[in-house]
Amino acid sequence: MPDPKFFEQNRDGITYLTTINRLILVILFYVNAYFLTPKLYYRKNPWAFILTILAIFSILLLVDYTSFQAFIVGVPYKVTNFISFNFFPVLFALTGGTAYRLIIDRIQMERREKDKVNENLKTELSFLRSQVSPHFMFNVLNNMVAMARLKSAQLEPSLIKLSSLLRYMLYETDEKVPLKKEVEYLQSYIDLQQQRFGSSIKIRSKMEPGEAYLEIEPMLLIPFVENAFKHGTGMIENAEIIVELKVEKCMLNFTVHNKFNENSGEMKDKTSGIGLVNVQRRLSLLYDTHHSLMITKQSDWFVVSLQILLC
Repeated sequence: MPDPKFFEQNRDGITYLTTINRLILVILFYVNAYFLTPKLYYRKNPWAFILTILAIFSILLLVDYTSFQAFIVGVPYKVTNFISFNFFPVLFALTGGTAYRLIIDRIQMERREKDKVNENLKTELSFLRSQVSPHFMFNVLNNMVAMARLKSAQLEPSLIKLSSLLRYMLYETDEKVPLKKEVEYLQSYIDLQQQRFGSSIKIRSKMEPGEAYLEIEPMLLIPFVENAFKHGTGMIENAEIIVELKVEKCMLNFTVHNKFNENSGEMKDKTSGIGLVNVQRRLSLLYDTHHSLMITKQSDWFVVSLQILLC
């Protein structure tokens, strides 16, 4: 047991030595976190890592010996004491520094991945904006030219619908939008398609967006409706499209039915829509487990059923 006089004579020295050791452990923690781990551990150079640790331990021994000789009197320096008192604190500083570096890098990687996903979603949304069928636009404009020549009373409301559709696509879809806005956009698109096809196709739509506070990611539903017009028109007998939307207790229920003919050899507009695969990916990224999508074929009907938890 140490002589009580030893503590009395070396009270300040012990304080200085303890402070120096703690400062060294802090420095070792950050050196390991910001230099040893990224430069040696990440590069899978274990021998260099081990040799560096041993070199550091030797430096710590030298510093401890020098400090002990400077501040402690009456007791010889013992290497075994240095090892017994410092082995576990040094090991903790090293493992703690490595764990800290791994956690920080993991967080940064997840943040980069999230930013990348967000950027991809923005790119896909920009692509989606440009992918509303050019043929649809050309036909609507041609219809309006014919209306202008006939001085039809339908020209002005058609222009208003087209204007609102374009405004929504270009300026109002950078963030989540009110569900009512999305429904208005869908209805304008359906109305213009009805005007385009006239009596050659039966279109039924019933959409009840619910409360005003409900929001949805923009242009998420239009690909399903556009796909219905893409594949549910043309060489199809008794062509019919049904679009229904309803919200119950924050759950959006959206269904689209269209008749189709697998044997139809009609060429479709390849630029129309972004494809159901892309829509499914976008839904998975944006709503993850808060959505359910079923796409089925029932007799001569193609059916899309989508549920999204909005709040």
